[in-house]
Amino acid sequence: MDIRQIAKRARVSTATVSRAINHIPTVDPQLAKRVWRVANELGYYPNTQARALVSGKTRTFGLIVSEITNPFFPEIVQSFEDIAVQNNYEILLTSTVHDPKRMESSVRRMIERRVEGVAVLTFGMEESLLDYLRFRKVPLVFVDVGPPLPSVSNIRIDYQYGIRQAVQHVAALKHTRVAFITGPLHLKSALARRDAFQASMREIQLDAAPEMIIEGDHTMEGGIKALRDLNALRNRPTAILCSNDMTAIGVMRQAYEYGIVIPQDLSLVGFDDIRLAQFMTPPLTTVRMSQTGLAQLAFKALLKEVEQKKPAPEGSQYTLTTSLVLRNSTAIAPAGSTHSKSSARHTAKR
Repeated sequence: MDIRQIAKRARVSTATVSRAINHIPTVDPQLAKRVWRVANELGYYPNTQARALVSGKTRTFGLIVSEITNPFFPEIVQSFEDIAVQNNYEILLTSTVHDPKRMESSVRRMIERRVEGVAVLTFGMEESLLDYLRFRKVPLVFVDVGPPLPSVSNIRIDYQYGIRQAVQHVAALKHTRVAFITGPLHLKSALARRDAFQASMREIQLDAAPEMIIEGDHTMEGGIKALRDLNALRNRPTAILCSNDMTAIGVMRQAYEYGIVIPQDLSLVGFDDIRLAQFMTPPLTTVRMSQTGLAQLAFKALLKEVEQKKPAPEGSQYTLTTSLVLRNSTAIAPAGSTHSKSSARHTAKR
């Protein structure tokens, strides 16, 4: 099937068919409708690769995420693809699984496929690996680490706002021994969340003791290990804030093993608000960082860079605000040492 057959049946020239299929605005709307009706009847699909060779535009954006297995990222991918389809774009998706070599391979694929822009939503991969793209003047979108350069957009996450709400929430519930489980501290995003927690504790004059801040790895296994460490303390926390929801789910799992009842013995707050959070038992109180909002900002930034004729000298800045979502994993601090007694009973049994 080619455009000559469409032209013959639609009773127009092949040039008109070509312009209509390529959405050239000078084509008469009625003729364009006729061409597309015939194309649909004949089951014709435009050759996008051939079109890209002619126009120099692939209408493809790259999307690089850390890992598909983390429930935080599939919703980003789905939202990004939804808005891409609405704007007649395709996406080339790849995940780094936190491997620099795989990141380099991803970048190479993006170049080979001539993507028009790349959203790097990895929360901490080395941005230096993306020099290949920057030197080719490919528009880039980063989270938190975008350098002030032309054609580079940076989405700044306002971690402080949501984490402050979470700290003030547990403080209002009379918790004074509050712990925080961070992400891997070589990641800028994990450092930013830890710093936001410490600043929020200082604001209300609560002590963020060093032993109450445990480094995790943003996995359920990391949450399990962190609660083991916190449970070994002489003064155990009565509330725990986590750097992401997967960590909080791990804490829930280990709390069950210890016989610690959430929220009666231990209040728990996550971060991200993945879809799974609302289906936990009890439903998880968490700080929402909208995956849909992040995807929409990233696509909007790429589209703006592609369409503008002259990029801003220092790139573009966007902000995504976080906010606390109250569910049932937080409650009034237990009187006395209820938490300590319940975990001690469990330890004795073991």
